[in-house]
Amino acid sequence: KTQEEIQAMREGGKMLATVLEHVKLNTRAGMTTKQLADMAALKLKELGGEPAFLGYRGFPDVMCIAVNEEVQHTIPGDRVIQEGDIVNCDFGVLWKGLITDAAITFPVGEINAEARNLLIGTEAALDAAIKTVKHGVRVRDISKAIEKVLKAHGLGIVRELCGHGVGHALHEDPDIPNFGADGGSFRLKAGMTIAIEPIATAGSAKIEFMPDGWNILTEDGSWACQFEHSLLVTHEGCEVLTKL
Repeated sequence: KTQEEIQAMREGGKMLATVLEHVKLNTRAGMTTKQLADMAALKLKELGGEPAFLGYRGFPDVMCIAVNEEVQHTIPGDRVIQEGDIVNCDFGVLWKGLITDAAITFPVGEINAEARNLLIGTEAALDAAIKTVKHGVRVRDISKAIEKVLKAHGLGIVRELCGHGVGHALHEDPDIPNFGADGGSFRLKAGMTIAIEPIATAGSAKIEFMPDGWNILTEDGSWACQFEHSLLVTHEGCEVLTKL
């Protein structure tokens, strides 16, 4: 990416982080996932950005919101959030023609020990991946860093979904798996922008794709979690573009 494009992604990334924090702070038990998505849409409009997910391959809303056993790509709707749930908000922002992509998972009220371990382990895996990223590093080194942390927490690793390049499009090369496949020999270069997103479960890693073509559930009903940041690769390491 050019310096101008990187600056646009910095600005869009700040908007994205602001929206996710706003939704997290204002989510309450009794709200529907659609109310959360509408809150995100309104906040992004105030900030001046455009939602990157709306209309992507026909997706009908601005944000993917998965609760508990929902894994990814869930369309916001009438599901009511309960005390003790965990909520995953995956969001993308288009700003000056460039896209950033990020996600958080957060508890609503008190959660049980298994759910806490799921959140802590998945976020720690993202942190480990971020520390691995720098110019010249192979994709498989990032994947192995994620896998090591998720396994240490006893979590299932969803293999069908992965990180990716981001910027001109929502999904660019290279794919960045969350497990250390033998492949992944692609070397990162300074100036590239990527999105890393560990996706884990508290039980079996097997997932089911729902008839709506979007929602994905864990096969065994265990809870799932995702954390994601968009990053700029540098010679020294990386810059997180989607944090406040």
